[in-house]
Amino acid sequence: MRADRLVATLLFLQERGRVTVPEVAAELEVSERTARRDLEALAASGIPVYAQRGRGGGWSLVGGARTNLTGLTADEIRALFLVTGPLTATPELRATLRKLVRALPPTLRAGAEAASRAKVVDATDWSRNAVTADAAHRSALQRAVVDGIRVRLGYAGVGKPATERTVDPLGLVAKAGVDYLVAGTEKGLRTFRLSRVLAVEPTGEPVVRPADFDLATAWAALARAFEDGMYAVTARARVHPDAVALLQRLLGGRVRVGDPLPDGWTEVWVDGPAPKALAAHLSGLGARLEVLDPPQVRQWLARLGAELTAMYGPDGPPPGQ
Repeated sequence: MRADRLVATLLFLQERGRVTVPEVAAELEVSERTARRDLEALAASGIPVYAQRGRGGGWSLVGGARTNLTGLTADEIRALFLVTGPLTATPELRATLRKLVRALPPTLRAGAEAASRAKVVDATDWSRNAVTADAAHRSALQRAVVDGIRVRLGYAGVGKPATERTVDPLGLVAKAGVDYLVAGTEKGLRTFRLSRVLAVEPTGEPVVRPADFDLATAWAALARAFEDGMYAVTARARVHPDAVALLQRLLGGRVRVGDPLPDGWTEVWVDGPAPKALAAHLSGLGARLEVLDPPQVRQWLARLGAELTAMYGPDGPPPGQ
């Protein structure tokens, strides 16, 4: 867009002090004719830009004039560059940040550039698996949300085959380092984890946006429903004192620790999405944890114990069978 080029040209002038038409053309990747026309447009708009002919000439801002295009404080600038960082920025964002740096007074540039080098984001977990979405998919979804365009989404849920569905992208949410798409579907609002997105294809059709839709409100409701599912079952148990810290590390906020019991063990309450899943989480502590209730969790633990004994006990199947 021409407005973008004019701003970029002005920032280039502020950075260099004096520029030539070929330099502007090379910097903005446009023809020299376009670069000259943009410089003339700046001068015609009232910005104090003038051309000096002859050897050593070029285009300059009268008296070294500068235009403050940011209005940001030093602390705000450092915060912005710390959040983005060189490794997390998309090519579009890096280009935007370069323009921003040129717009900054010289006294603020060093801090901005230092902030951009002060943070590294590793996009893999400790199993070396990527935990962020492919940049191309993220960019495509961002454009679809902003432009209000319906998309065909290739998606693979946990333990499920890949499917394709048409959705109305309504917003993007980052929660604890994980990105989600909030979208309208034929079954209502749904969330899609971006790291499981396989393809994004715009349909060209406009998004159907629910009346009075607010992304923050919608996300709060979706998150609350998900969290309710994670706390559907509560088990009361007694835990050996050596295992309390491990249990908390494994299940985090789903563990509530009570007072020590007369025998030295500790009473705890542990939440989970279902008896089977909760039993699977607790079984790893072996005899250092005893579930007192509900009966359904105890039954699943007994079943898991029997299966493990049959597999690994002295009478289990021989290796390879």
